[in-house]
Amino acid sequence: MTRLAGGAIDRGRTLSFTFDGTRYEGHPGDTLASALLANGVRLVGRSFKYHRPRGIFTAGSEEPNALVTLGQGARAEPNTRATCVELFDGLTASSQNRWPSLGFDALAVNDALAPFFAAGFYYKTFMQPAAFWEKFYEPMIRRAAGLGRLSTEPDPDAYDRGYLHCDLLVIGGGAAGLAAALTAGRSGARVILADEDFRLGGRLLAESHALDDAPASEWIEAVAAELAGLPNVRLMPRTTVFGSYDHGVFGAVERVGDHMPAPRGVRQTLWRITTRRSVLAAGALERHIPFAGNDRPGIMLAGAMRAYANRWAVSPQATPADRVAIFTSTDDGHRTARDLVAHGVPLLGVIDPREDAPRFGDYHVFRGAVVSGAKGRRALSSIEITRDGRSEWLECAALGVSGGWNPNHALASHHRGRPVWSEAHLAFLPPAELPSGMSVAGAAAGQGTTHAALRSGAEAARAALDLDRLPELPVAEDRPAAQVALWHVPGRGRAWVDFQNDVTVKDIALAHRENMRSVEHLKRWTTLGMATDQGKTSNVTALAVMAELTGKGIPETGTTIFRPPYTPVALGVLGGGDSGAHFRPTRLTPTHPWAEARGAAFVEVGQWMRAQYFPRPGETHWRHSVDREVLAVRSGVGLCDVTTLGKIDVQGADAGAFLHRVYANMMGTLKVGRVRYGIMLREDGFLYDDGTCARLAEDHYVVTTTTANAGLVYRQMEFARQCLWPEMDVQLISTTDAWAQIAVAGPKSRTLLSRIVDDFDLSTEAFPFMGCAELTVCGGLRARLFRISFSGELAYELAVPARYGNALMARLMEAGDDLGVTPYGTEALAVLRIEKGHAAGAELNGQTTAQMLGLGRMVSRKKDSIGAVMSRREALEADTRRLVGLRPLDPQQRIPAGAHLFVTGAPQATGTDQGWVTSACYSPHLESHIALGFLEDGEARMGETIVAANPLEGEQVEVTVVSPHFIDPEGDRLRV
Repeated sequence: MTRLAGGAIDRGRTLSFTFDGTRYEGHPGDTLASALLANGVRLVGRSFKYHRPRGIFTAGSEEPNALVTLGQGARAEPNTRATCVELFDGLTASSQNRWPSLGFDALAVNDALAPFFAAGFYYKTFMQPAAFWEKFYEPMIRRAAGLGRLSTEPDPDAYDRGYLHCDLLVIGGGAAGLAAALTAGRSGARVILADEDFRLGGRLLAESHALDDAPASEWIEAVAAELAGLPNVRLMPRTTVFGSYDHGVFGAVERVGDHMPAPRGVRQTLWRITTRRSVLAAGALERHIPFAGNDRPGIMLAGAMRAYANRWAVSPQATPADRVAIFTSTDDGHRTARDLVAHGVPLLGVIDPREDAPRFGDYHVFRGAVVSGAKGRRALSSIEITRDGRSEWLECAALGVSGGWNPNHALASHHRGRPVWSEAHLAFLPPAELPSGMSVAGAAAGQGTTHAALRSGAEAARAALDLDRLPELPVAEDRPAAQVALWHVPGRGRAWVDFQNDVTVKDIALAHRENMRSVEHLKRWTTLGMATDQGKTSNVTALAVMAELTGKGIPETGTTIFRPPYTPVALGVLGGGDSGAHFRPTRLTPTHPWAEARGAAFVEVGQWMRAQYFPRPGETHWRHSVDREVLAVRSGVGLCDVTTLGKIDVQGADAGAFLHRVYANMMGTLKVGRVRYGIMLREDGFLYDDGTCARLAEDHYVVTTTTANAGLVYRQMEFARQCLWPEMDVQLISTTDAWAQIAVAGPKSRTLLSRIVDDFDLSTEAFPFMGCAELTVCGGLRARLFRISFSGELAYELAVPARYGNALMARLMEAGDDLGVTPYGTEALAVLRIEKGHAAGAELNGQTTAQMLGLGRMVSRKKDSIGAVMSRREALEADTRRLVGLRPLDPQQRIPAGAHLFVTGAPQATGTDQGWVTSACYSPHLESHIALGFLEDGEARMGETIVAANPLEGEQVEVTVVSPHFIDPEGDRLRV
């Protein structure tokens, strides 16, 4: 292991980790990248297109090369930046995008075929012949796509989500961020300081200069301790703010357990941070200088080389005798040279294109020179230095490159703000139009010196919170780094701009020749900046190269802008841990405990767990249970929990007029104490829900919806109330969860209900079909009773406050014991409604009209309503598909749900398709399989024999077209 003196690592403890199966050691405070470098590992990955060897290039989240897979099995996490991985004992990492090994990658043959893979290769190659796309091109691209591989196993880790509010959010924990947080924290304002690193300090951790004549680490520790002690300040290291959204909302991911071995608790937490003001203090990102062969392992950014030496005490050499060089067009590169010399690293010298280049220490300076080439396949071995047209090759094991710094203001562009070019900075500065409440400070605003960063951070916090004074700030270096523009070194070899996607200067030139003049076109034609680093180290350089080609300035050439997320975010944390059983909330009906105690089988319906059927001893198949439940309802009385139906309370002086406009049929004439079946249309005229509307008082209605569309209908009605007709006196509230509702269905349902209702006449004369009433049951419990039927039998729906639902079900079962009362579930409910020909979710799929369902007359022409006019479009009215019933010639032959309908003997193809089956079941009452479906000219084809076919699975059955009302088509049973 090669270590230098000093550094912010704990040498008293040793951590063991593996990379590609080889065991190495590091220390607490290391990243995976620093530990690999300390162990002499230079080759860490392969590029995407050409599979060229790649080494560690940066020291932060902008890393384009060192992408590894962490963990194994279900916990394997691909495309993780080694520079951001906090080392822990037992960490397992492996390289990716190589086969069979990192050292020998067979697909490196692509590099030899590079002339065929130039810019725009994908667009040019995969166009012709068209027949190749599906059979050859697409499978080949899919196999080659991606760098790492997901495990495809369920993620065993836990994730969380949370919400935070503050007066000031400080993004970045460097000099500017700490000064801003300190200024705001001392004022008493609620402050959140978030930084993606596991240590606060930012770039200060990588530098050797002092604050107040003391190591910067002392000031950092003192400020961090003070902030941690303030009750109004929340410090959030290991937290990346990845997106800026409307209304002062920021998305952030906190890596809670990523630095711990598995099994761990919560791995990551997704935070939604809402703030009045924000300070973006995200620092700056160093850019490189493309030259021939500049992608070899051992070549990295000079600032990163300085960070590894000062923070992690890691030498950039493979062995202590190896020489290191710096290639820079800015004074900042000389700081790296100075620090390396101070650490005793043998320095070949600094190559600087400026004739008046400075020297900050005892090292050689190649003034007016550039690096024009590099050699070494798996590691850098030598570089070519060119001056005044003369070149020489010198041995060199590591090269630090610095072409200047780009302010890191990505979050400031998330609201479509465009960065502004500064010739003085040779970089883009933050947009003039920042997200509301945001200010930018420190290097992110172009304030590159430590003194300027401290000052601007404190000033930003003071301005954001309208404070009177600034805290006393330490004395810090304030010498700007002079620089010249050197965007690339011209030459014959390939000079790499985007390392991960293998985009070269020549690719940009080719794109220009092929008329890709827009920066957006350049990006897509070359895939520049489309890698996991989003072009953080390449975009500005590429724009400068393009500007040279066009003869325009960089501002005129333009720039792409950033969008969330700032760095890659795991889908698991975006879901907040909602996977498997927790994918979405599970809602239990009020009678769930009762049904569970009776051994019910449950099924998820919408967001609800509903009883599917109630098996009894001796019933060996679910059909046995369902058939029994169906017959019990047809012959006696059954109970079913229908609480899940949407219930919307509508009140107000204009409630009736409002519903008159929402429903397609007449609702304004509904009388108090009556219920009416109704349908609702979308704006395009298609039917999207049906249900009932009950009028309990002059200004009080209760609307019921299907279970699946309860939320949608309420949302649409609320939109109409607020936006379409805000002048109407009407109020809405969803009461689905407030009332337990039980369907009591069957010839004996009136007898059963008469035993529990209090002093209420249930006779047909007093309480006819489609009646409703508010009453009491069981000795005073308030309730609502609706005489409606989904089964086609005499039936009621009884609603009580939700907390009494379980007890009511038990009381009904007890009261109806001598009547043979039978609970039934959703399967029996489906059979009953199909036998009766009632439409449900399968028929109301958003593609059907009222006319198709035989409900065309319900769309009133006497009034206007949502979707009514559009429903009368010529093509919709000319549609002859109608809902029909289907019975197989062989009663025991199953009709496949979803099957297509064809004329007997006709070829089974799209052109001859005459309809489809929507719902199918076995009817124990008819002792036959039956189905509902839509058929061309269905009303005129009763008695015709057609074929229901499922060509994909080779199924087909001959069926007879019948009325969709298999049971009691006249409705006599439900009116008795």
